[in-house]
Amino acid sequence: MRTIVWLVLFLVGLSGVVIPGVYFHTASQLPRLESEYDLETHFRLSIEGERMSIRAGRYEEPARSHKFEKPEFARLPHDLIALYISQMGCANFFRTPREEGPAWGWRMLVGLMGVQPDGDGRCERYLALRLAQTLGIRGDLQTTVAANKIHGFLQKDQLIAYDLATMYFDRGVVGVEDATWELYGKAPEDLDLAELAEFTMALPIHGYYQALKECKNAAIIKQNRDYILDLLGSHALVPPEKIEAAKQRGVACLGVP
Repeated sequence: MRTIVWLVLFLVGLSGVVIPGVYFHTASQLPRLESEYDLETHFRLSIEGERMSIRAGRYEEPARSHKFEKPEFARLPHDLIALYISQMGCANFFRTPREEGPAWGWRMLVGLMGVQPDGDGRCERYLALRLAQTLGIRGDLQTTVAANKIHGFLQKDQLIAYDLATMYFDRGVVGVEDATWELYGKAPEDLDLAELAEFTMALPIHGYYQALKECKNAAIIKQNRDYILDLLGSHALVPPEKIEAAKQRGVACLGVP
């Protein structure tokens, strides 16, 4: 019995050395991610270059800047945020505290083994991993370490804001601002609930950007849009009368020249 106890203590002590060692070694191989400024700088360099790859020499009316602006949660439409967290299965995202400390550390560790503990921390993990992957980081260990560093300096609202601002839709189309202009000729804040619900299908979580751009099979688009609205209503994130009014609207992409 004493031998087993000593073995357990030895393994615990060993993990206390090995795990931090692996973590810091992996972190040293990654792009610098010590602050929001570092994250913003990385995205600015990659996204501005991506936008310029197709906008150079292209006439647009109105002219749109290729600059990457620092993502601001307050500028995002409430309905878009509600739709996104609803579709992620994270309706309580802003109703629960941010996950931190041992609970967060354990989630990230067991996530490497394919285990997903319950709790809204899984949504924070999903968003942080997405941002790490959007930076071009690959490998389970590498993206986990990068996601942990990103989660360390971004709050819940910032995770959402950065994710929506850096989503890749098509060549040169990065972030929801670009995507709504390409699909509807409007900024996100100018879309109503019906249009935003339809636009939700274009988000990477569904991946129907090209289908909406071509706007084929309007009946299927409306059916899927209404399903998204019904789910949103079941989560009580938007008043039911607003949901019903949105469902009466036609397919938005049909009205785009």
